[in-house]
Amino acid sequence: MNRTLNRVFVIGVGMTKFEKPGRRSDFDYPDMAKEAVTDAIKDAGISYKDFEQAFVGYVYGDSACGQRALYTLGMTGIPIVNVSNNCSTGSSALYLAAKHVAGGLVDCVLALGFEKMQRGSLSSNFSDRTSPMDKHIEKMTELYEFSTSPATAQLFGNAGRDYMKKYNVSPDVFAKVAWKNHKHSINNPNSQFRDEYSLEEIKNSPMIYEPLTKLQCCPTSDGGAAAVIVSESFIQKHPDVKKNAVEILAIEMATDLPSTFDSNDCMRIVGYDMAKRAAQKAYAKAGIKPSDVQVVELHDCFSVNELITYEALGLCEEGKAGELVERGDNTYGGKYVVNPSGGLISKGHPLGATGLAQCAELCWQLRNQADKRQVKGARIGLQHNIGLGGACIVGIYRLATFDKPRVDSKL
Repeated sequence: MNRTLNRVFVIGVGMTKFEKPGRRSDFDYPDMAKEAVTDAIKDAGISYKDFEQAFVGYVYGDSACGQRALYTLGMTGIPIVNVSNNCSTGSSALYLAAKHVAGGLVDCVLALGFEKMQRGSLSSNFSDRTSPMDKHIEKMTELYEFSTSPATAQLFGNAGRDYMKKYNVSPDVFAKVAWKNHKHSINNPNSQFRDEYSLEEIKNSPMIYEPLTKLQCCPTSDGGAAAVIVSESFIQKHPDVKKNAVEILAIEMATDLPSTFDSNDCMRIVGYDMAKRAAQKAYAKAGIKPSDVQVVELHDCFSVNELITYEALGLCEEGKAGELVERGDNTYGGKYVVNPSGGLISKGHPLGATGLAQCAELCWQLRNQADKRQVKGARIGLQHNIGLGGACIVGIYRLATFDKPRVDSKL
């Protein structure tokens, strides 16, 4: 059903530097929130009192952490809704903020995400109840023997194995994705890692789960990120905020489909079909094609996922992602620049903050404020954030224009 909805804009973004868990003693989640939101408010040129509502995302923490985090900035009595959607938590908070503005429920809303993580691989906090990942793991173990490696590395590693078998590609192509992202992060002061590695160093780092070596896997991280989401009406009342406005042309979410478990394909177990569905809906609502995009922030929790997601997002034909990598069409000078921030592999992955950090990077790129990592001529940005269990969010952004109002928005 088509509805006439409000236009949606990001007018301010902020994020902390992503850190190794525990590295900073003064970095509890209220500190992360205060830093990220303060920067977003300053970027937007508004006051905390302008917010009518807030959506706060985190995965690891007690209930109502969002309230405790925001009380450090002000106790204005606004509704604060806590959001948890695994690794897509930050973009889920953003999705809810954008939909509330699009529907005319609010004119100015905060989307915030943060995470204070334990070191080491991810694990469940609850052993006395059904895991939300039980069906995914069960299906994977029908296809591959379960090992002692971290479960997420097995899921994505087996997706890589399926891709290699299906399209006869070398594991080197996955290593080249990680090599590219580590190289990109050199120019990102907010990245957890800023070291450059040779392709051989990527390939020869410790094997986590074949074909994934350590430098092809994202780390655990601490950090926060925030975005100020407003309506066109708010901008008309506060014209000074126009200078930084980036329009969200579309933001769509998809969850698992029957094919996730019926296809005997680990690529689908880790969200290929969710990503494809969300992307197709977003392109249609934004009125663009994949080829219209210049810059992409993509959920590269493992190098394998970035590669298979090129195809899910329509950036190349199925089976051609390896060729896209070999041509350099995923980096500067190529058709797209994917993860100029360094991505999750090198920038870091504090679960609740990741989706909003992607939003921040795309806004900086579209405003031409990304300094040494600036993508020349960036006009359309694409965000992809996925959480197993599962949820995938795809957003499409462009620098705002106000000469011709969009009255046919279908966000």
